Amino acid sequence: MSVLEMLIHGWYIFTFLSLFVGFGFANARFHPRFSKRSPTYPTIYVDPSGHGNFSTIQSAIDSIPSNNGKWICIYVKAGEYREQISIPIDKPFIYLKGEGKRKTNVVWNAYDSIVLSPTFISEADNIVAKSITFRNSYNNPPTAANPIRTAVAAKISGDKSAFYRCGFLGFQDTLWDVQGRHYFKLCTIQGAVDFIFGAGQSIYERCTISVIAGGLNGLAGFITAQGRANPAETNGFVFKECNVIGSGETYLGRPWREYARVIFFNTSLSNVVLPQGWNAWGNLHGHQHLLTFAEHECYGVGSNTSMRVKWEAKLSQNMLSWLTSITFVDNEGWIRRQPFNMLI
Repeated sequence: MSVLEMLIHGWYIFTFLSLFVGFGFANARFHPRFSKRSPTYPTIYVDPSGHGNFSTIQSAIDSIPSNNGKWICIYVKAGEYREQISIPIDKPFIYLKGEGKRKTNVVWNAYDSIVLSPTFISEADNIVAKSITFRNSYNNPPTAANPIRTAVAAKISGDKSAFYRCGFLGFQDTLWDVQGRHYFKLCTIQGAVDFIFGAGQSIYERCTISVIAGGLNGLAGFITAQGRANPAETNGFVFKECNVIGSGETYLGRPWREYARVIFFNTSLSNVVLPQGWNAWGNLHGHQHLLTFAEHECYGVGSNTSMRVKWEAKLSQNMLSWLTSITFVDNEGWIRRQPFNMLI
């Protein structure tokens, strides 16, 4: 019997016995354990000191059966994990829980390839991560010894994935929000060049966008490079009630594909944001009307739009309401069914 099978077997026995005791002693102290905020899924513990079920995160992921259909928690104890970790497409319903984004850190140092360099790769649907940081340490922090290269901290391509109080730290191409519906809340994303990029359909709510463009030696950075390729695609990046801070100068974004869509809504923009706001990037000059780059109800020194590019989009109230509603990423209730509802 594998470690995971023993955990699940033990959990079912514990649940049966606890329910039995609970029915027999309704006023006993055991009863509150079954409040709606209590976890109801098996948990695998990762501890670098060797006191958990595994000492590496990847070995814990590997222990989960393919095509798993029920939530399993991988609880990662505080520490620095120097490993590249991957959740393959056939391992959904994993809840990766650290002990704090300043306490549980996964670090890798690969670069040059957006496919091969990510510290964290998540390809499965129904993935949740909370209180953990993924860092690509190549040029984070910036160093004159290393030329600027692609170095991805996280690659997220599964559908229905959520990240709470997580950190994504890099320099160029930090977070590859590839595709699928994603929800980021209270996260920190740090970088300088195109550091949130891809064709994900994503809301970033109350996140800190930390610009480190000071490491570009006087050049301006880019927060986003969104990849919506045609007007029928529903994807786009929505930054809602976020905080843009940092050093150096940056554009809010430039398009990776012809119909890129990025909205900053009710967000604090510091003086790192350039007056122009947006950049059309090379071969898209002359086709700016295809882009949906917009700001609504933002504030702060960098929110002055008097010198913004002329082609910045003005959204209708209906379009703005749709993009900033949780239904943009969840019109079927998948967020409510994920385990963080009991724990956050």
